[in-house]
Amino acid sequence: MTSSRRSFLVLTGLSTLAVAGCGTASGSGGVRNTRTLRYQGQAGQVNPPELAAALGYLGDLKLDWVGNTISGPQDIQSAASGQIDFGGAFNGAVVKLASRKAPIKAVVSYYGSDKYAYSGYYVAEKSAIRQPRDLIGKKVGMNTLGAHAEAMLDIYLKKNGLSRAEAEQVERIVIPPVNTEQSLRQRQIDVAVLGGILRDKALATGGVRKLFSDFELRGAFSAGTYVLTERFIKQNPETVRTFVTGVGKALDWSRTTPRDEVVAKMTEIVAKRKRNESADALKFWHSYGVSAPGGRIEEQELSVWSDWLAERGDIKSGQVSVSDLYTNEFNKSHTKAGS
Repeated sequence: MTSSRRSFLVLTGLSTLAVAGCGTASGSGGVRNTRTLRYQGQAGQVNPPELAAALGYLGDLKLDWVGNTISGPQDIQSAASGQIDFGGAFNGAVVKLASRKAPIKAVVSYYGSDKYAYSGYYVAEKSAIRQPRDLIGKKVGMNTLGAHAEAMLDIYLKKNGLSRAEAEQVERIVIPPVNTEQSLRQRQIDVAVLGGILRDKALATGGVRKLFSDFELRGAFSAGTYVLTERFIKQNPETVRTFVTGVGKALDWSRTTPRDEVVAKMTEIVAKRKRNESADALKFWHSYGVSAPGGRIEEQELSVWSDWLAERGDIKSGQVSVSDLYTNEFNKSHTKAGS
């Protein structure tokens, strides 16, 4: 999946969300276990819940598509306010929203980085940029600030010995993903962050060189999770269990099934849902990038971003209890001792 779902600086201006009493599909009162989950999708893409539904892993639980999301932060904010039942975003955005007292909980990972699905930081083939320190004074183009791409850049610079003051001299420029490659070739920027189809297209054209990637920097890791409100979870435990387990099974299926078969299934899903969209991008799909079996969440997948946000001054150290921000309780796609 692409990095377009990563923007979350919009959350900076959010006041404390008074969502504890907001409505959900389950209404008020005791346990209801709704059989329908409202959600937002992405044009031309098939997310893990949609794949799970098509494979029969959700049983009689239905997904109710209410439109397409414009970003991960918008998606989880909509979930927090009860406009939809689940939303997904970069884990840094999840931590950021939780810091605003939104009563949300991450329940399953849904995208990440691996040897197939990764974001690369590319320079022109003949660029003089060869090492981290060469980036001082240079422009790096990315889809948004304060999210996945900038976090990886900061980690890369820090890991290679640049001080915070030196790192701040690396200019970060917001550029729409579809224009990033062109901006690099026209020398409007010195480094382009590219992933998915846009990365593959640039590599096929040639003339670019990879400086580093998030996969090379951190290895395989899950980077984003689906969240639900604590209230929804309390009122719909069986629904949540079906949803989380089904998504986990779909992730495992996508990882163990021949790629051509996965792409064929996704193409079939897009054709059947009739949303006036193109399935052409699916031919470039390789992986969701989720490293853990069943999409189980590891604490460090959230704590690394909590630490990064605190270092930036976006949140206070200890402001978010990461251990309380996620649960694997409902994920029965794989069992783990002590869970």
